[in-house]
Amino acid sequence: MVDPLAQSLTRDDVELLNAKNVYRGYARVEEYTLRHHHYDGSWSAPVTRELFKSGDAVVVLPYDPVNDTVVLIEQFRISAYDRGITPWLVECIAGRIDKGESPEEVAIRETKEEAGCEINNLIKIGEMFASPGIFAEYLTVFCAQTDSTSVQGFHGLDDEQEDIRAIVLDFQKALTAMEAGRFVTAPIFLCLNWLARNREILKEKWITTNG
Repeated sequence: MVDPLAQSLTRDDVELLNAKNVYRGYARVEEYTLRHHHYDGSWSAPVTRELFKSGDAVVVLPYDPVNDTVVLIEQFRISAYDRGITPWLVECIAGRIDKGESPEEVAIRETKEEAGCEINNLIKIGEMFASPGIFAEYLTVFCAQTDSTSVQGFHGLDDEQEDIRAIVLDFQKALTAMEAGRFVTAPIFLCLNWLARNREILKEKWITTNG
């Protein structure tokens, strides 16, 4: 039986004609001109694509199995402002991977910086591109155990102009808010849906282990 996911085209089916940097600031924009094989074996005409490069990142959803709560954050986002909607968005904790850091180290660091929250028992949900047609960013996504009872207040780094509000939310309320369209970032959908499928397993495992 033929595997429908078997790939017939690879990186070897791409010919890079030119690559140049067209912008460098908080992030970089690279312009690529290339051609690639079509599925029928013919070559495409030259194609030019811009690629936004800002480094790879980590996303983490802290979950408190005892209180059945999740820790989320709220902060200003320029893309929402540009779109004309409320620019303070509720989302998952996330941050860039600095040189020499592991994704797990970033998850622990960012959770502390953005929510004042300690985590352990990190479970990798997956690794993925956020929007591969335009962004080079590659995400590593975790769920982690936490005690949410002391999470509150405002956080973030002054030298990064961060002003972040920590939110502790009952899991079912978070799920209801997601289904009602109150969240508009992709990682929170991914994380809450994953937790909905695995929550009972985590509660049994983590509560039993700690008990």
